[in-house]
Amino acid sequence: MTADGKNGTHAMPLGTPPGTGHSRAMDISALAFQNAPIGLAVLENRVIRQCNLQFARTFGGPTGDVSDFTDVPLARYYPSIADYARIGERALAAMRDTGRYADERVMKRADGTLFWCRARGQSVTPDDPFRRGVWSFTDLSEERPLVALTTREREVAILTCRGMTSKEIGLELGLSYRTIEVYRARLLEKFNARKLAELVAKLSGMPL
Repeated sequence: MTADGKNGTHAMPLGTPPGTGHSRAMDISALAFQNAPIGLAVLENRVIRQCNLQFARTFGGPTGDVSDFTDVPLARYYPSIADYARIGERALAAMRDTGRYADERVMKRADGTLFWCRARGQSVTPDDPFRRGVWSFTDLSEERPLVALTTREREVAILTCRGMTSKEIGLELGLSYRTIEVYRARLLEKFNARKLAELVAKLSGMPL
């Protein structure tokens, strides 16, 4: 009883059916999940068990439906199996330490279109990080459009990411040092990078 003689345990009006407060909280949680302005998904061993409307729109377009993604492997939305494996290894190592992971990488929509995406994950099973987790996916395509590369630019980009010098890349590709420098200058311009280290950082999330 409270000081004024009222029952202090009543959080709801008299006559409210038992469990209504819990049900309402669950309804609000479901509402928040489904209508969040960011793509959300519950993953189990990197398989989508549940996603929200924004996730469906991000990966499936304006007509994307959440049911289209239920029990679908996340691997389907990576540019390649190699990218899926590489990012998975990196994420697993980080989540074993902290339970969390975040990066910016290129992903693939249902129609095959590639786009830059910011991904963040939180495991709810720390002993086995990928067993279950909640992930967010943000479409960065408007602020970071995907850069198209020629075959030769892609080759130079790959070798640059491996830490090779212009001279070493030239020997590898049978091109002159000056030619490699021209290609690197093009890459710096395309990626709006001021220095080589910045270029490498931007290239690291791309499927090359």
